[in-house]
Amino acid sequence: MPFPFFYSEEIASPGAIVALDETTSRHVMQVLRMQKGDQLYLTNGKGKKLLASVHEQNKKRCTIYVREETDVVPPGQQNTIAVSLLKNASRFEWFLEKATEIGITAIIPLICERTERTNFRTDRMNNILVSAMLQSRQCWLPCMPEPVQYRQWIAGSTGDVRLIAHCMEAEKKVLSQQAVAPGSKTICIGPEGDFTPGEVELALQHGFKAVSLGNTRLRTETAAIAAAVLLAIQ
Repeated sequence: MPFPFFYSEEIASPGAIVALDETTSRHVMQVLRMQKGDQLYLTNGKGKKLLASVHEQNKKRCTIYVREETDVVPPGQQNTIAVSLLKNASRFEWFLEKATEIGITAIIPLICERTERTNFRTDRMNNILVSAMLQSRQCWLPCMPEPVQYRQWIAGSTGDVRLIAHCMEAEKKVLSQQAVAPGSKTICIGPEGDFTPGEVELALQHGFKAVSLGNTRLRTETAAIAAAVLLAIQ
């Protein structure tokens, strides 16, 4: 059975003794009931992976002894999903979880003209990313800034390949049938009411290419996951 996998922003070198935070300590001691000498992995979400063993335990804290350190190379594909916030926060959280498991490297929460919800619980959203990273046993946490206005973000967007998926009648290529050029890729997904014509035109003016995700109309979070998968397998 693989060793348990945990997250810590602070990473120490081999030979060091590190105190885990209270939440992680509780999981080690009370949930997994690990004992002194039991081994585990620890990552900082920035490519560091430590092999460590339980050193000492008390009522609230657990310390570990760092045995080995490994540098994990970043994902070969740098894929960004820029997606509108959703009125139903749980749907956006589901998207964050699945996109992380797929290996998306950056997620940009957008506030578009038709976005119905702008409340964003940063701590909760980041915790979802961390949990999904550990669940999928990865060592790179997706980058996710605070929500940004669509028009502000689009003007400064970067990426070798930049795409926008929308539902309007217009010339578009089907993403699943299109070979995307190598390099970093960014795709925009709009809110439930879709992007406005002005928002689409603005993206095209900034070098984005319009694409379709298929013949059916998808919910925002479904469209974002479909885009994530299609970019991942390109």
